[in-house]
Amino acid sequence: MAAPEGDGGLQPEELSGAQVIAEALRRQNLRYMFGIVGIPVIEIAMAAQAAGIKYVGMRNEQSACYAASAVGYLTGRPGICLTVSGPGLLHAVGGMANANMNCWPVVVLAGSSDRNQETMGAFQEFPQIEACRLYSKFAARPNSLEAIPAIIEKAVRSSIYGRPGACYVDIPGDMVTSKIRSELLSKIYYFTVTIKTFVCENIHNFTNVLPSFLKGAAYSRAEDNIKKLINMCGLPFLPTPMGKGVVPDNHRNCVSAARSRALQNADVILLLGARLNWILHFGHPPRFRADVKIIQVDLCAEELGNNVKPVAALLGDVNAVVEQLLECFRINPWTYPSKSEWWFHLKEKMKDNEEASKALAAQKSLPMNYYTVFHNIQAVLPKDCIIVSEGANTMDIGRTVLQNYLPRHRLDAGTFGTMGVGLGFALAAALIAKDESPHQRVICIEGDSAFGFSSMEVETICRYGLPIVVIVVNNNGIYSGVDEDTWKELTKVGETEIVAPPISLTPNAHYEQVMIAFGGKGYFVQTPEELQKALAACLADQKLPSLINVMIDPSSDRKKQDFTWLTRSNM
Repeated sequence: MAAPEGDGGLQPEELSGAQVIAEALRRQNLRYMFGIVGIPVIEIAMAAQAAGIKYVGMRNEQSACYAASAVGYLTGRPGICLTVSGPGLLHAVGGMANANMNCWPVVVLAGSSDRNQETMGAFQEFPQIEACRLYSKFAARPNSLEAIPAIIEKAVRSSIYGRPGACYVDIPGDMVTSKIRSELLSKIYYFTVTIKTFVCENIHNFTNVLPSFLKGAAYSRAEDNIKKLINMCGLPFLPTPMGKGVVPDNHRNCVSAARSRALQNADVILLLGARLNWILHFGHPPRFRADVKIIQVDLCAEELGNNVKPVAALLGDVNAVVEQLLECFRINPWTYPSKSEWWFHLKEKMKDNEEASKALAAQKSLPMNYYTVFHNIQAVLPKDCIIVSEGANTMDIGRTVLQNYLPRHRLDAGTFGTMGVGLGFALAAALIAKDESPHQRVICIEGDSAFGFSSMEVETICRYGLPIVVIVVNNNGIYSGVDEDTWKELTKVGETEIVAPPISLTPNAHYEQVMIAFGGKGYFVQTPEELQKALAACLADQKLPSLINVMIDPSSDRKKQDFTWLTRSNM
């Protein structure tokens, strides 16, 4: 505050553009910022810290945007991604696209060239707003310092309202250091969400009923009402990957172990925040009955009826709509019969699949297979841990074995199938856990290929002292690899660029050394006993991050499936 004037009054406070931006973000209750600083945004990061916003300096803007979007999903308010101009912003575009596909709120701020240098070939000059419009719900540049609070409020509001997603605010470099008197700024207040509700109908008149819910149900905080619905009506239910934990995976009505049979034979499916995209095979045969009846609940009107025409389209927030369904069933009680033929066939298939999985997990041969690894991890994991998972087989097989008991406790490649998200997501989850549940652990389980996309974020993890446990399931390749002896023979045959399989990576790579290099703990394990011992040691250490490099059979694969990936049939 400036010194008093002679009349005893106070001069208005003079603020820089960076301070105006930071204060506008603080007023919107945004708590976490991830980025890489440079000209012209260093001052913004410093001003954000001065305003009480936590800043995490990342090693790649793509990971920074992944982390900021994960904050949006986990907390309901967007994280902030801060980048420099031109190439820095372009690196973040992948994270913006991923946030839009996942429907997660995030606000991206990027510096840009000075306004008086436009069209002159300025440093890193690029049409940033135009580039971001394809990957965001809202993209704008404030035309003055006075406009910054309103633009940031609209970006936050747009990222949350309707279908959540990415929003972009462009900040010219000269605006960062320009000054303005505080009295000239418009007063923009904290934006909160209100939920509209819509009338819906019940689902009495069907025989093979299957509620299914995705991360949309988790994002809407609908877990309490969905659990009440499942328990009140006795319905079997199927969570999609990031819907795991909305109702605990060990609930007696969870039919995840019979996923294909449940989808293929249900005559009515209640979709709660789930889209009929590739994850649910578009709702088409042979994965679904041709005459399946879909009751679809979504907060985006444009989504209703995509790929399959619903018999009932319920527009609204999942939590609000399920609350109204509960009211219907309280007035007209209905319970799905527990001894129906549908339940019998589901339980039969669940038992067969669980036994097949246990048989694979019990194999004593070395190197280990995926099922042995995941069953040994599951035996040690705390029930309240947050599981971050990415990779091809690592993610797909891990989803079937690793249990989630709480909502928003699983983060994975998501709707966009993005590789490289793991460490950014884990960083975001660990920061939130540090503030809200200090003893909660974050376990990041990645394939060796997926780890390579963002492995330098291990340095970020160590720098901020986040006790994340990273587990790299190492099969020497993408999908599969070759062992060390085969690799040596291949390199004798000809040039590596010609003879090496495109899916292969360096055999027996010691990824744990990356963690050790930055001050964390690293473990190289080859047996179930070594794995359990290493994981127990990692969980016992509440301070240091760690990485367990788990060697598995390069040819390890999934158990036989009724269908191959996506929609092609094996039957």
